[in-house]
Amino acid sequence: MAELDEGLEASGGIPQVLTFGTPSVGEILAERYQLEEHIGNDSLGRQLYRGIDVILRRPVAVVLRYPGGESAKEMLAAAVAASRIVHPHLVGVYDAIDEGHRAYVVREWVDGIALRDIVASGPLDAGRSVAIAWAVTDAVAALHGTGMAHGNVHPGTVLVANDGRVVLTDARADDGATPEADVRAIGAIVYCALTGYWPHAEAGSYSVPDGVRDSSGALQTPRQVRAGVPANLDSLVADLLNADLPLPSAESLAGELASFGGVDEEEMVSEEGGRVDFDAFDSAAASTAPPKPAGRKLAVGVVGLLVLALAGTLAAARVLGDPATPETPVPTTSGASASQQAQPPGQPTELTIDPTHVRIVDPAGSRSEVKDAGKTVDKDPNTVWKTERYTRADFGGTKPGMGVWIDLGEAKKVVSVQVMLQTPGADGELRTGTADLGSGKAEDAATVAQYTVVGEPRQGMGTTTLFNGPEQKTRYLLVWITKLPKENSGGYRVAIGDITVRVQ
Repeated sequence: MAELDEGLEASGGIPQVLTFGTPSVGEILAERYQLEEHIGNDSLGRQLYRGIDVILRRPVAVVLRYPGGESAKEMLAAAVAASRIVHPHLVGVYDAIDEGHRAYVVREWVDGIALRDIVASGPLDAGRSVAIAWAVTDAVAALHGTGMAHGNVHPGTVLVANDGRVVLTDARADDGATPEADVRAIGAIVYCALTGYWPHAEAGSYSVPDGVRDSSGALQTPRQVRAGVPANLDSLVADLLNADLPLPSAESLAGELASFGGVDEEEMVSEEGGRVDFDAFDSAAASTAPPKPAGRKLAVGVVGLLVLALAGTLAAARVLGDPATPETPVPTTSGASASQQAQPPGQPTELTIDPTHVRIVDPAGSRSEVKDAGKTVDKDPNTVWKTERYTRADFGGTKPGMGVWIDLGEAKKVVSVQVMLQTPGADGELRTGTADLGSGKAEDAATVAQYTVVGEPRQGMGTTTLFNGPEQKTRYLLVWITKLPKENSGGYRVAIGDITVRVQ
């Protein structure tokens, strides 16, 4: 491999073996696995590297954790258990090593894309959603058959590979890893594929927005979020996500999901192993009754999905938990315009908002905090607008609140407004109005007084909060913060990283 040869040449033809301290590109672990590229870190502090097995000359993924020993026990146990299972829809695990000061797992490197990145370009039709969910369920059923639960099923661990496989990766053997939790998560996977939302996003920081909720906070079903979802599939997803209802086994669920494609479960795996034919589901997107198969084995693969979902070249999948990787900013034009990508009829689309159509509303401040409003709509959650630091959560008792005002350019049917905070705990609400009243203390006071609250105010907002849009079309929105979260360093202030508006 060219990458390996270049690494050897740079070191005089002799691999440099480093065993202590922070890993570096070129380091060889266990005299075998050379680190080629640092991909990123997850919320647990684990580091993901693309590497090369210098003996077998094949690409690998290396997951490192500091320290090793007891703190890495669960990671290593999950890797050892998963390594005993060979399944077309499970990423292969090659090695698990504990060096005391660090531990690492070596597994198959998958060139492809995670489900979370696929739905960023738009949700999938019913057939493709079911096919992906079936592959995941089949993998989970194999794990459950050995007495092991996966414990980490989410849009970042479900991959569509360039070679045509749908694979599940990164099992975890912690206390929360139960068969029931796995099956519940599969219901959430179907929800995510159908809608582009992840119903558990408020439990942590995810790149996929939280599921759409009504004014009471209850999760709306896929058919309530978008048109064209078959009623029986909608009911299945609702049942799987209903904590009050009993769950089927993963094996039973796999059979039920197979029936939605109108094929026998055996026919969903080709002679090559693990390939799913999305052509068999093409007409399912336009019908509530999945078509019957043409009587052939399914062996085409998922290349069609990759082309449809990405409309471009795929990069290597960068998957480790769900790191908050900044997205490339989308160029803006004057006013706000909907995404130009083709979407199914009735499907919500994300607006590209001109930063000059955004401003800070501060009716009782000194105007020192009204800069950087455009950072809230630049599609980069790491660039933020933030208040000054206050001694109390109520803005130090000096003002009723502050907020971000957005001009959509024209009246639109707003489906949802997603707000990402750097620190959770703020209280806030979404407001809407019929006029741009101008900028200034008096104008801001009039804006707050005249704009009406949409739905119920939110207390203790998470890092990602989704507000439902108003019933009527609107042009002007106000994300209004009434209580500041407490920072770890002391004091109170809010930092808004990104606001995403979706419309129909």
